Amino acid sequence: MIPKTLDVNGKTFTIIKLLGKGKGGYSYLADDNGKKYVLKQIHHEPCDYYQFGNKIESEINDYKKLKNIGINIPEMYDVDIPNERILKDYIEGDTIYDLVLNDRMKHEYLEQMYEMCKILYDSNTNIDYFPTNFIVQISDKSEKIFYIDYECNDYMEEWNFENWGINYWSKTPEFLKHVQNH
Repeated sequence: MIPKTLDVNGKTFTIIKLLGKGKGGYSYLADDNGKKYVLKQIHHEPCDYYQFGNKIESEINDYKKLKNIGINIPEMYDVDIPNERILKDYIEGDTIYDLVLNDRMKHEYLEQMYEMCKILYDSNTNIDYFPTNFIVQISDKSEKIFYIDYECNDYMEEWNFENWGINYWSKTPEFLKHVQNH
């Protein structure tokens, strides 16, 4: 059930809709007097393929790391530690997942991903390359991809973009199997 409102450090936000559920939380589109945000509520549901420590601390630390190394991510505005909620910028646009699914993926998005990978790998870092974690923001001047999650880990070749993520950035058998199962 989607809540009607959620508070972040005593400030109430109207919940418009559920944007998605990830390994670590539920992300909602939230409104405050016409300004849109993403409000992430951390959850503690089991995840059999990923081990977590303190999720809220990880989010804060990962955000700082990605911001420092220059990855396009949404701004983190506030963190409500006791309620395990994060308020961040809403990046409007389609996910890479939706673009692939609807045959609207562009080569320039892959080029941007490879540029992002260079920054990440030089910093000994991997992110979650699954295409639901990337939004293309289109403006008059550009089409720019944003990594909308903050999860990052130490670099491991097996989980880099070329060995894992790329399998979901086009209509590969892996991508189509995921679509079928969800």
